[in-house]
Amino acid sequence: MENRIREARPHVTRNEGLIFERSSTGKAGAELSPLDVPAVSPAELLGADRVRAEVEGFPEVSELEVIRHFTRLSTWNYSVDVGLYPLGSCTMKYNARINEVVARLEGLGTEHPYTPQSLAQGCLRILYETARCLQEITGMDGVSLQPSAGAQGELTGILMIHAFLAERGEPRKYILIPDSAHGTNPASVAISGYEVRNIKSNEQGCVDLADLERAMDADVAGLMLTNPNTLGIFETDIGRIANIVHARGGLVYMDGANMNALVGVARPGDFGVDIMHLNLHKTFSTPHGGGGPGSGPVAVKVILEPYLPSPAVEKSQEGIFSLNYERPQSIGRVRAFLGNFGMAVRALAYMLANGPAGLRQTTEDAVLNANYVRSQLRETYDLPYDRPCMHECVFSDRRQAAKGVHTMDIAKRLIDYGFHPYTTAFPLIVPGALMIEPTESASKEELDAFIDALQAIADEVEQDPQFVLKAPYTARVTRLDEVGAARKPVLRWKPAPAVPEP
Repeated sequence: MENRIREARPHVTRNEGLIFERSSTGKAGAELSPLDVPAVSPAELLGADRVRAEVEGFPEVSELEVIRHFTRLSTWNYSVDVGLYPLGSCTMKYNARINEVVARLEGLGTEHPYTPQSLAQGCLRILYETARCLQEITGMDGVSLQPSAGAQGELTGILMIHAFLAERGEPRKYILIPDSAHGTNPASVAISGYEVRNIKSNEQGCVDLADLERAMDADVAGLMLTNPNTLGIFETDIGRIANIVHARGGLVYMDGANMNALVGVARPGDFGVDIMHLNLHKTFSTPHGGGGPGSGPVAVKVILEPYLPSPAVEKSQEGIFSLNYERPQSIGRVRAFLGNFGMAVRALAYMLANGPAGLRQTTEDAVLNANYVRSQLRETYDLPYDRPCMHECVFSDRRQAAKGVHTMDIAKRLIDYGFHPYTTAFPLIVPGALMIEPTESASKEELDAFIDALQAIADEVEQDPQFVLKAPYTARVTRLDEVGAARKPVLRWKPAPAVPEP
């Protein structure tokens, strides 16, 4: 079988046991000199109620075993420092090292959240300037950096809509969500006390205006849409969409997860959006994955500014920064302190390092890369919405499914070629979706290798579908029982029962 891959090679697979499994009685990771003071037990010194029992089964290993064990584990990590993350809708871009240097500067990396305002002027200025930059980028009038992730930013925004309409005397009941929305959108709506009404997409992959007209009535608080949407397509009728919602007293919420396709080119506040959240870890080069840290700032037009979470960072005419807690219309805190300060530092460093021209170039490069992938793979994989995309492109497995191979199988085979899989089976309006977002971080050489890999897999499907169905072959763990793992997860290790001697 022809190997069309120029760079990817099978890697050496060596499994690594648990540190518990390396344990042997009597081993030690350090040798301490004998005590030169009378031996006193911890219980005698501190009191028995202050001394915990020994950890049962705690591994006894040598220093070298500990070092090699964790070093080997570290080499298993796949990260943006290793290669392309083509996960659609995730914007897994490179985290610039200058951001990390700035975030670790003395006085920033060690600042305590409760430092008095008089001693925290520099940190408060960073928060103020970060919010000001995000206001300019989005075309909004106010920003809160408090939400700790995109999903919490969504919830914060919907709660603000609820507070605004309740004060107006019409709390309403529903939020409209297109069928191409992110999965967290319905959850945020439900948690905030609203009910979801679904809006269909048309043949072009955009909001169906006729369906929106029918659904938008006096019981609807607003529309929550993603633009560009999860198909990677810009809602070209966004102005008309906003007019329909506003004409009937509703508000327009924009999920800003895909803002990497708009920065420096279009501002949501200019095309009718009233409120939105941003993902600093997606668009502004702060760390992404591993459970955090995240940051999901919320940006609003002036009518919603009084409802932003409290406190707000303000600047006096004398240039003094302070925290304003006297905000009677605020929805209150949504997390402790002022948000993830380190993420604001990194995001501001990224924005200042690039400047307006650099941020626009970043957007244009991200859109160019996605369209390059789309154009190169359109003859190999089915393209349900065959039109220019923005930051990501969405294929389907329809051609390969005819041979019994589906998107998850293709993704697993991609691992053998040295690439992290794309997003599988999302968005749900595309059966068997392959959702690919290369971001601006990928070079043409890397994209060509990625494209070659997917084309090679398509060839394999045609020649020997069963071969692809059994992939991956070179990963440390091959095909898993995913249904069993979901229904009967094993979340802790237990030693095997001791076998009695004969």
